[in-house]
Amino acid sequence: MARVSVIGAGSWGTALAMVLHHNGHQVCVWSAIDAEIQMLREKHEQVEKLPGVLLSEDIRFTTELSEAIKGGTDMLVLAVPSPYTRSTSAAMKPYVKEGQLIVSVAKGIEENTLMTLSQIIKEEIPQCETAVLCGPSHAEEVGKELPTILVAGAKKRETAEYVQNVFMNEVLRVYTSPDVLGMELGASLKNVIALAAGMADGLGYGDNTKAALITRGISEMSRLAAAMGARQETLSGLTGIGDLIVTCASRHSRNRRAGFLMGQGYTMRQAMDEVKMVVEGVYSARAAIALGKKYHVSLPIIEQVNRVLFENKSAKDGVTELMIRDRKSEHEDLEWE
Repeated sequence: MARVSVIGAGSWGTALAMVLHHNGHQVCVWSAIDAEIQMLREKHEQVEKLPGVLLSEDIRFTTELSEAIKGGTDMLVLAVPSPYTRSTSAAMKPYVKEGQLIVSVAKGIEENTLMTLSQIIKEEIPQCETAVLCGPSHAEEVGKELPTILVAGAKKRETAEYVQNVFMNEVLRVYTSPDVLGMELGASLKNVIALAAGMADGLGYGDNTKAALITRGISEMSRLAAAMGARQETLSGLTGIGDLIVTCASRHSRNRRAGFLMGQGYTMRQAMDEVKMVVEGVYSARAAIALGKKYHVSLPIIEQVNRVLFENKSAKDGVTELMIRDRKSEHEDLEWE
């Protein structure tokens, strides 16, 4: 049995807390929001963000960060939305012991620094050891114990295998990987592509369009990741194409939902207000463009998403501009006879 604290009581943090308890671990859940913790204590359910998933009365809930960190001496799972990763990590630092394992389960790239979330955690809490856990997964399905596969990433094999052992069970399979950068880039960039897929759905376009966006989207993601030193295999796997497919296609995807609304004419702000949860792709979109410029990688889909989000361009005009780009070969490195 491990002692684990989940820092963040949103839908994903709540679903993972349920998994951890199911696996026999001692679990504590923290939130900075008093009303949220009160709701969890009284109803043992995240009524607003994960309705229908009941949590055991054995799980502890607290608004005291020091209590949560001391209660998670074997593992801390950082599950706050990506825009709050830095501020939460800074608040955690005074209570974190040397060598403490912190597993990042959110997805995003910080706009002003272009850092991944595990890099932010390590910068703010240098005494900790970091790992990541991601893959094609929605909290709604994990909470219902539907078969799901994730990947645990860390620099050290033994760290990744420890995370694997803590989370894995008969309905949640976990693989391991040393390519943490590739995993985090795939998990973040796919949210931007999912906004485009949602816009296409909102415009009433069909499966042909969706398939093209997914396929060319993974091409953009892979080019950028490779230029940054990540492995191509990672982007071809669960945390790349796998996560992209589920986020572009699922009714549970907040990024696809926000894009759908923008395809129907909503502004970015109106769409985010309607979704009522953090839309990670909006926060990663500008960072993705900045990374493309830094590493000299063309990102036409991500560029058009940025223009719709931040320059008041219509989603329809964005799709049209993608379609009328200069003629190209699909794979420039293939040789002709």
